[in-house]
Amino acid sequence: MKKQLDPENCAIGPDSGARASRRMVRAYWQGQLIAESADTVIVEGNHYFPASAVKPECLTESSTHTVCGWKGTASYHNVVVAGLQNKDAAWYYPEPKSAAAEIKGRIAFWKGVKVVEE
Repeated sequence: MKKQLDPENCAIGPDSGARASRRMVRAYWQGQLIAESADTVIVEGNHYFPASAVKPECLTESSTHTVCGWKGTASYHNVVVAGLQNKDAAWYYPEPKSAAAEIKGRIAFWKGVKVVEE
């Protein structure tokens, strides 16, 4: 598993090169599958899943927002599994800047969510 970068620390910048992964990628928390897709976009070492590939019952809205100079303003979801909550463990960019257009409509994970590329 690759180290996930903190979405609040976007020091790599747009020249890091977004790339598509066509391998099956799955995200787990507390041993439960919360997302899976063969269509993720990798930016700064993080897999961004299509929103439709994430189980909606595993997400609740968060009021947290952070700003990245080249991606824009990130919004967050809490990940919820079996009554346990992982606060702000998923993030997305509702209106990313043009340099990050590839991640619009996609969600990434951190804070102990295990992302496995097969």
